[in-house]
Amino acid sequence: MNIPRIMIAAAGSGSGKTLLSCALMMLFSQEGKSVSAIKCGPDYIDPMFHRTVLGVPSRNLDTFFTGERLTKSLFARAAEGADLAVMEGVMGLYDGLGGIRKEGSSYHLAEVTKTPVILVVNAHGMGRSILPVIRGFLDYDRHHLIRGVILNQTSVTFCETIRLEIERELSLPVLGCLPKLKELHWDSRHLGLVMPEEIADVKKQIQMVADTLGKTLDCGKLLAIAASAEALETDPVPKKKIADVRIGIARDAAFGFYYEDNLQLLREAGAELVPFSPLQDESLPEGIAGLILGGGYPELHAKALSKNTPMRKAVHDAVADGLPTIAECGGFLYLHETLCDDEGVCYPMAGVIPASAINTGQLVRFGYVMLTEKEENFLPAGAQIAGHEFHYYDSTDNGVGAVAKKPVNGRSWECVHESASQWMGFPHLYYYSNPEYAYRFLKKAADRIYLKK
Repeated sequence: MNIPRIMIAAAGSGSGKTLLSCALMMLFSQEGKSVSAIKCGPDYIDPMFHRTVLGVPSRNLDTFFTGERLTKSLFARAAEGADLAVMEGVMGLYDGLGGIRKEGSSYHLAEVTKTPVILVVNAHGMGRSILPVIRGFLDYDRHHLIRGVILNQTSVTFCETIRLEIERELSLPVLGCLPKLKELHWDSRHLGLVMPEEIADVKKQIQMVADTLGKTLDCGKLLAIAASAEALETDPVPKKKIADVRIGIARDAAFGFYYEDNLQLLREAGAELVPFSPLQDESLPEGIAGLILGGGYPELHAKALSKNTPMRKAVHDAVADGLPTIAECGGFLYLHETLCDDEGVCYPMAGVIPASAINTGQLVRFGYVMLTEKEENFLPAGAQIAGHEFHYYDSTDNGVGAVAKKPVNGRSWECVHESASQWMGFPHLYYYSNPEYAYRFLKKAADRIYLKK
């Protein structure tokens, strides 16, 4: 496979990776190129911005979740048929597992997929000090992947001045700059950027940046760097058909955090994913044999979710009746008896889990985890699946069905409410780290159809 590709990476978070990535996707898409969007790491919100620009799903790739070989195969599938693949990095270029290991880092993904890196440097308030910053990143670049730099938050005039110094001393092309644009208004909240639909005229704002980059960036040189990426040899992504089943999946403003590759794995295994809204609908979809309640921001919609009594009852009754169910993070919160908002007002939820969900005001558990199944249900006893946690809310009862363990410091704790057919807890799981988890879920759904007959 030989797909032109680049990774937009940076010295750290807040450097403008998402904005630049989205603007480049828009710019090249409008030039008639088929663009494949990819996010490094477990973030859900940045891929939503990618999808807003391109109108097609963005994929997450993570070398901690799937190792080198499978990650390379998942990339090949994601980029197949595209004229250009644009990867958005995570955090700083070299920041991986626990902040110290290479797994999960932007650099490791670029290394595995042989992708040229474009380093974004926030140059606001800097002069010649930019040079040692860039030199430090080049010194760590063992595989010579950094092929160009873009200066953010600086004027075109200064960019042209400092370009000569950077290229003379570091032999690294400066592809251009993105000046500070006063019209941009992108806010953040505790899980990252606000959702794209919460930003007024989000596409118009990205278009403004794309138009600016069209004038301040050497797009021809950037595309030449992308085209210089080495060919990759990859294996096909494994597929397995389990059963044709209808699975209800919560998708609305409160629930929208899903890995696209998780959904593809389910579909290829036979699932028909039927979306419904816990905010708007009064009943679950007809004929479903399983239920998925993904993450999101139910705490921002607690009052509206609570007011939808028919849906809360429908979910409660279905889960109580044994409907095969996966609930992660926000979906887990929705299944509690109560969910308390930022002001401490507690609202009734589905009432499946006899516990309360409360805002702690700080990160409770953050980062990668390996989950070990205690008793054979969704996996054989002792089997593992990789996940990620990032939440400010906690539960008065997190469950004891699995053991979560931090891969760097070894800290562990019990979590997940689990039965023969249900898995409900905070961790977001990446199914390709152990597809058996998803296959068993669909098998449970198929068995339920058989039993109902």
